[in-house]
Amino acid sequence: MANKVLILTGDAVEALEVFYPYYRLLEAGLEADIAAPSIKTLYTVNHDFVEGYETFIEKPSYQLKSHIPFEDVTPSDYIGLIIPGGRAPEYIRMDHNVPDIVNHFLDENKPVGAICHAAQLLSAVTQDRLKGRKMTAYTACKPDVEAIGAEFRSEKVYVDDNLVSGHAWDDLPGFMREFMRQIQ
Repeated sequence: MANKVLILTGDAVEALEVFYPYYRLLEAGLEADIAAPSIKTLYTVNHDFVEGYETFIEKPSYQLKSHIPFEDVTPSDYIGLIIPGGRAPEYIRMDHNVPDIVNHFLDENKPVGAICHAAQLLSAVTQDRLKGRKMTAYTACKPDVEAIGAEFRSEKVYVDDNLVSGHAWDDLPGFMREFMRQIQ
């Protein structure tokens, strides 16, 4: 097995949460494949906070090429999985290939990095695989964490065995530090 990590995403992925891990993996001499529903140019977004808003705002950001469609992913080719947040998890969880991809990593106890809204994807595809585990996520995703039977943690980064979870994009340094420890 090559030293490859899979990044599972789609349009409206939070730009920092996909670019930071991607380039960090390349910097470490690893291969990283960006998987999406199809091979295409993905449109990323920036989420930020503005005084007076009770939630974040979203702005268009950079474009990013995907490398492999979900249907062509062979999970056994990868040593780890990263699921960035943004709005991508909300819709890619509906792809019929995604449960098998994600569950391979959980069943094989391979490192899984889930940040921000990735909990939305996990709540839809993992059945009881995360029951009794602990993880963090963007605060609004607490119901998704609890829906999978996991305990929501308020820490910015939380590690539970092979599951590395992060709150949001500003926690990427700690999130990637812990994920890199898992795969090296």
